[in-house]
Amino acid sequence: MAKIVGCITTSHVPAIGGAIAKGLQQDPYWKPFFDGFPHVREWLAKVKPDVVVLVYNDHGLNFFLDKMPTFAIGAADSYSNADEGWGIPQTAPFQGDSELSWHLIEHLVKEDFDLTTCQEMAVDHAFTLPMALCWPDQKWPVRVVPVVVNTVQAPLPSAARCYKLGQALARAIESWPGDQRVVVMGTGGLSHQLDGERAGFINKDFDEKFMASMVDDPAWATKYSTAELVELSGTQGVELLNWMVARGTLPEKVRKEHANYHIPISNTATGLMVLEPAG
Repeated sequence: MAKIVGCITTSHVPAIGGAIAKGLQQDPYWKPFFDGFPHVREWLAKVKPDVVVLVYNDHGLNFFLDKMPTFAIGAADSYSNADEGWGIPQTAPFQGDSELSWHLIEHLVKEDFDLTTCQEMAVDHAFTLPMALCWPDQKWPVRVVPVVVNTVQAPLPSAARCYKLGQALARAIESWPGDQRVVVMGTGGLSHQLDGERAGFINKDFDEKFMASMVDDPAWATKYSTAELVELSGTQGVELLNWMVARGTLPEKVRKEHANYHIPISNTATGLMVLEPAG
């Protein structure tokens, strides 16, 4: 039986890629953000995952406003990124695990989640940058399964629905007959808004409450409607739905292995957490 050894939640701001490419990790503007990751890499070296199930939102590389699935999952043997116009260097391809992907797809469909299944998929900065932060040599030691959540085009899935998706993912992963060790990663946020009258909006108080809830009260955000979450966290801050999926894959009681919070990076409140099943 496959085992979920923990989850990582982190921001995926495109400017991070530029900072990596320019070697700005020790620059005063960037250092508080990058300083959060050495401990993550130590933890990964300890738990030795075989697979990363990475939950993120696509920014138009695969899906645009004319065709936006609520949930999508990759079922390819490999994944590559492509130019999004940010000037971020292309990474090495990521090895997929199509057999595990199809197992997850079949299990989730049986649990009444309607998925878009992608046998070909390009992965954007929301996928590649968190992976590069965890493995800066970009020699990926894990296989990957991408899971995409719509946080862009209304109507969005509710926080409750995303949390339930995570719980269903956990059941699917743990029913896989192999002995793989799995890390689930949720990327995006935290509070930020890039457009409109509230451009530059950051809500530190909400971010801190949300991060605390990830440990002590994982269903806390589900009491808010999607519109309320946008009001509290910003138009793009609603990417916290990806965190909700990742958190749903863990039991109610968890141990906080590591956390970091820093503002701002490119008008975004950046959060980082590593959580393990308690005990």
